[in-house]
Amino acid sequence: MSNYIPTKEEITAVKGKGFLLDKTTGRHFNARVLTVNGKMTSEQMEFIADAARKFGNGSVALTTRLTVEIQHIPYENISPLIEYLESNGYDVGGTGPRVRPIVSCKGTTCHFGLIDTYSLSEKIHYRFYKGYHQVKLPHKFKIAVGGCPNNCVKPSLNDVGIIGARVPVINAEKCRGCKICAVEKACPVGAAHIEDGKISIPKDECNSCGRCKGKCPFGAVEEYIDGYKLYIGGRWGKKYAIGRPLTHVFTTEDEILDVIEACILLFKDKGIAGERFSDTIERLGFENVEAELCGGDLLQRKADIINKP
Repeated sequence: MSNYIPTKEEITAVKGKGFLLDKTTGRHFNARVLTVNGKMTSEQMEFIADAARKFGNGSVALTTRLTVEIQHIPYENISPLIEYLESNGYDVGGTGPRVRPIVSCKGTTCHFGLIDTYSLSEKIHYRFYKGYHQVKLPHKFKIAVGGCPNNCVKPSLNDVGIIGARVPVINAEKCRGCKICAVEKACPVGAAHIEDGKISIPKDECNSCGRCKGKCPFGAVEEYIDGYKLYIGGRWGKKYAIGRPLTHVFTTEDEILDVIEACILLFKDKGIAGERFSDTIERLGFENVEAELCGGDLLQRKADIINKP
């Protein structure tokens, strides 16, 4: 392998393509190969392992954003690797002030999962990571999809986080006010309780996990609203902020995708260069931001916003 030491300009240029300088050598790079939603076939894993042997030192690492990092790549191997990956349908990237690779938990197959996280994350990947890849934003923009309130991928610590929700609908007529309430016993957050002889689950205490479904032997809590909660303004790093949920529980994928797009457009339209989405929300006011996101105007102005310098 060559001992060529790349210039600062070359290091900056390839970083924008998803190749980060390996500090252990100062002249090799690590390439971030996208997995779309963190799920790969054995054939895909074999292909990436083969690429790591051909263009790097054979080492592969997993990043926190669910990309696969091919390590120790000499500068002169970067262009051949990009061509090799792209010709086989793989993308390298995930850096810069734009929508970042989507992170998903395994809610699709998980016992606690309330939504098909793999399918939703794939749609978000193609519509927003790929579709908005050339759109420069004020800062990086991270999206995470969680299947339930267990928060395994920390959706509320991303600029936009989606969490599967199952909101209980109480049928008070069927509640018998049992001394030992099966629903109250099943609630992991202590929201469900008997009040004035009837089951009560306050909305501001319930985390919509759905664990109480089917627990009442008399059918007092059998009906649910299945959907998605959307959190905005989370971040984690040198500064942190906990994302806040929008008031509405969305019941269709189309709704949730449109609001995610509205978030990106609002950030592009009203964000200031260098600030995170959480800063934009704080500056504009959460209630004002929520009203804009659910108002429809941002999507109508999409072309004008995207073409802003």
